[in-house]
Amino acid sequence: MNKVYDECAAGRTPWSESTVSRAPETVLDARAPSSGRALHTPRPLPDTSHRVLVMAIVNRTRDSFFDEGRTWDLEAAVTAGLTAARHGADLIDVGGVKFAPGEPVPAAEETDRVAPVVSALREQLPEHVLLSVDTFHASVARAAVAAGADLINDTTGLSDPQMADTVAETGASLILTHSAAQPRRPLPHPQYDDVVGEVREFLAARLELALTAGIPRSRIVLDPGPDLNKSTTQTLEVMRGLDEYAAFGLPLLAALSRKDFVGESLGLQKQERLEGSLAAAAWAVQHGARMLRVHDVQATVRLVRMLEVLAGWREPAGPLIHNS
Repeated sequence: MNKVYDECAAGRTPWSESTVSRAPETVLDARAPSSGRALHTPRPLPDTSHRVLVMAIVNRTRDSFFDEGRTWDLEAAVTAGLTAARHGADLIDVGGVKFAPGEPVPAAEETDRVAPVVSALREQLPEHVLLSVDTFHASVARAAVAAGADLINDTTGLSDPQMADTVAETGASLILTHSAAQPRRPLPHPQYDDVVGEVREFLAARLELALTAGIPRSRIVLDPGPDLNKSTTQTLEVMRGLDEYAAFGLPLLAALSRKDFVGESLGLQKQERLEGSLAAAAWAVQHGARMLRVHDVQATVRLVRMLEVLAGWREPAGPLIHNS
């Protein structure tokens, strides 16, 4: 476990480089993995050494935290994904089951929720917009890649023992997230002796599992999981320790949008947390995050592009007429 962390780049500065996926591999038919029949080739992530990616959230659930079922219908979900792309999203993350505790949703039902959205978006989106599926079921991940997904966002950090092998077989990229509870199970009053260190060790262990399964480092993203089985105080400690996770040398995802730690920090309900979410996003980028998972795509894209201009990664859009 320590070997994975020790081999990573240390002493990273706020605007230092991260590694990224490079080249796609042909994936086998996810419905018949031994057939050898090519079906979908997951695309690699763009280079994030001088770029921050914006991931839009599209949920096909009736009980999602922020949108509260507004994208439950298939047409609404597809429209939301297309709108996010028009607003500048680099990735669309489709989910069929929310992270919060609740009754289990059968994997087949989850697949029926997400696969049609992925398939429809893949047909209609520009080629440069990647597709992600938020799932902790290996069978859903396999079906999602078959439908056109490029990335699997596992918010439970490989709780399904088949997930790493499945992602490796399909050639998709993988987001490894820290969470302490079993999927859909509550964890009242989570306790950590050193939350920053324990999250780091968890990610190191899961990274080792992913590498052992054959997933290249270039296809792995890390997410320390703000708010996931963590109190606001614990999440704020994780946010202050983001450099620790960026030091792995892998792209770092910050999923902060409208979350409770923002609301409790400012004393605001979820409908009023945009500015706090943007401030948290800017902090995360300055401390190594290269992917932001958000509800408010247009505002976040503008934030990111301004940060990129300030960093010298992007030319001003112009026209440059002020004092010219």
